Amino acid sequence: MKDILRSLVPKTVLEWNRARKKKKRRKELEHKRNSGALWTKEKLVEEFTKAHIDPTRDILVHSSLSAIGYVEGGAVAVIEALLEVLDDDTHILMPTSPVVTLQAEHNLDEFDVAQTPSKMGTITEVFRTQFAHARSAHPLEPVAVRGPKSIEYCQGHHTDATPYGPNSPWRKHMEWNGQILYLGTTLINSGTSLHAVEDAIGWKSFKFPVYLAESKVFHVRNGARAVSVVSKVHNPEMSAKRECDGLIPLLQEKGALRQVNIGEAKGLLVDAPRMKSILLEAYASSGVTMYTTNGS
Repeated sequence: MKDILRSLVPKTVLEWNRARKKKKRRKELEHKRNSGALWTKEKLVEEFTKAHIDPTRDILVHSSLSAIGYVEGGAVAVIEALLEVLDDDTHILMPTSPVVTLQAEHNLDEFDVAQTPSKMGTITEVFRTQFAHARSAHPLEPVAVRGPKSIEYCQGHHTDATPYGPNSPWRKHMEWNGQILYLGTTLINSGTSLHAVEDAIGWKSFKFPVYLAESKVFHVRNGARAVSVVSKVHNPEMSAKRECDGLIPLLQEKGALRQVNIGEAKGLLVDAPRMKSILLEAYASSGVTMYTTNGS
């Protein structure tokens, strides 16, 4: 119901409300800092450890820094704490989309893989600029990766017909036994891997028109090379019907999702390949999707 109501509210009102909430949260965090209610890197290491993150499995992180509370050292401290609990050869992936608009309204003149900032939150931008070894070249849903196979994760993403195809880090992460941490976020605002499941079913045969019929052309610069990338974009009418969090009970019941807490942030820890297999089976047997969470 919240998603439906949100789709009916004018964008200017939504933007005003987001700005209001951010201003309020900044004041709250400033109060926490002044009162000594701090989260240090050492405390965050304890939190990540208590959450039972598997140190051997690649981890895709969706994040909200402000949700954690006041963090001494900011985003750097969060990333360094996560690195401390992971094995040295375990990969970290983060979304680094350059826009927050609907894909059909994407109007960035050029996506520069090395220079265009992430709009997916402070942690993702700090990760992209200070920690990541590679970033994929898709203009809609690029991913930054740290680890020995970073280039392999990112290679070919821009050649897929959609942002979530077989060459995307989103799909590879699922197929390479990854885990997903939703840190202060949930499936409804960070459910990108769910689109990879849809594409695994096959976007041409999927029962809902999740993409517009016409693809869009985007200009991408990757170092000295400039290319035109052709990609499908999401259908705004279907996007407004998403009920992603309605899938949480199913995933939790089947053992693919656990509720976790990191600092003051509520979060989710998801077994990515298990989530994929559960949703593929639920789609085939009952028609379960993020648009029909009870089946159809």
